[in-house]
Amino acid sequence: MSEGLFEAGGRERLARQAPLAARLRPATLDEIVGQDHLLAPGRPLRELIEADRLSSVILWGPPGTGKTTLARVVASSTAKEFCELSAVSATVKDVREIIAEARLRIGELGRGTILFLDEVHRFNKAQQDALLPAVEDGLIVLIGATTENPHFEVNPPLLSRSTLFRLVPLDDVALRTLIGRALAAEGATADDDAVDHIAARSGGDGRHALTSTEVAVALASRRQAAVAAGSADTPVAGTPPADPAHATSHLRVTLGDAEHAVDAKAVRYGADGHYDTISAFIKSLRGSDPDAGLYWLARMLDAGEDARFIARRMVILASEDIGMADSTALLVAEAAARAVEYVGLPEAQLNLAHAVVRLATAPKSNRVTVALSRAKADARTAGAGEVPIHLRDAHYQGAASLGHGDGYQYPHDDPSGWVPQQYRPDEVAANVYWEPSEHGRERELRRPEPTDPDPGT
Repeated sequence: MSEGLFEAGGRERLARQAPLAARLRPATLDEIVGQDHLLAPGRPLRELIEADRLSSVILWGPPGTGKTTLARVVASSTAKEFCELSAVSATVKDVREIIAEARLRIGELGRGTILFLDEVHRFNKAQQDALLPAVEDGLIVLIGATTENPHFEVNPPLLSRSTLFRLVPLDDVALRTLIGRALAAEGATADDDAVDHIAARSGGDGRHALTSTEVAVALASRRQAAVAAGSADTPVAGTPPADPAHATSHLRVTLGDAEHAVDAKAVRYGADGHYDTISAFIKSLRGSDPDAGLYWLARMLDAGEDARFIARRMVILASEDIGMADSTALLVAEAAARAVEYVGLPEAQLNLAHAVVRLATAPKSNRVTVALSRAKADARTAGAGEVPIHLRDAHYQGAASLGHGDGYQYPHDDPSGWVPQQYRPDEVAANVYWEPSEHGRERELRRPEPTDPDPGT
């Protein structure tokens, strides 16, 4: 009994000393913030968990998005035995022992087993293969968690027997909710700009947000205690000396505390700074100035601007201001946006910088933008829009009797792969939307010249 009490006391002390992120780990689905696409009421994953009918799954997402938390919630809500391993330290022997225990458990007690395998991508092919028979037979329900693309890091047979769920970085609302919970748990409040800074520098990582808040509160406590102790040395007449023991009774985290907690200085924007800075950034890229683009990128990153917002604007610019002059610019911008999601900050700063230089030095053309604007104007014109009879769908029964498809010429039947043919309604058939510029690839792109003087043939 004394040993049991000792162990219980040790667990209690350990829980009190655990990091804030561990102490605030959600115990129910309703306490989890973010991942609404998976866990909102009525979503399939939530329904499976609540019904205790979860089959093998792979949870894929960046650090701090709730993979382990989700697995622990499953553990608290399932009637199955829940076992946990980390692929960082586990061996094939450990896996085989759990499978053997699962076989005994199902045979003797009729009780299933869930195995949570964290960092599943750390298992090599042979180790993953050891799981396959038990997963395939349903002897164990595998919950694998990984930060790496499972299509590359998880064996195809194992992946094909599991349902893949992708977790996304936490948005600003979710991060602020976590920071608010952390402040409440620590008995503290924070200035709005301090919360803004921690949320912006967390990069969608909930654990990082909680840890940063915990550090910021500790710094605020120390700062306020020092101020109170200094005040005690020089008391104001008629005022009792400050008691340092009570200096933390009204903790308030300032921007300075937040900056020190995340080791990043906040660059303060003016009232319109957010929009002015992104405007300067885009105009620098449009103006083919890579140095200016890099400068404004650095300013925005230092200010805690959302890297996904920056990446999205570059994806837009790649088509709006470069377009067909260099179509590969769009691929580079889109790859940088994916890197922000896949790699995360701070490393993804390099991918953003790569894209900035690429877009700034690419040949420029706004002809795609102009072409779309012209086409939209015609598309909105009253009376324009009847699909020419030869272009109408002729695949359903009765279409032929309506004349659909009559006169359509199949371009592949011509040796050149192109035939002169009208593809628009009569009202807009002669209008030109896209006119290639003399820049980059567009210089080489010319529409075929009709050999037949009648474009409607």
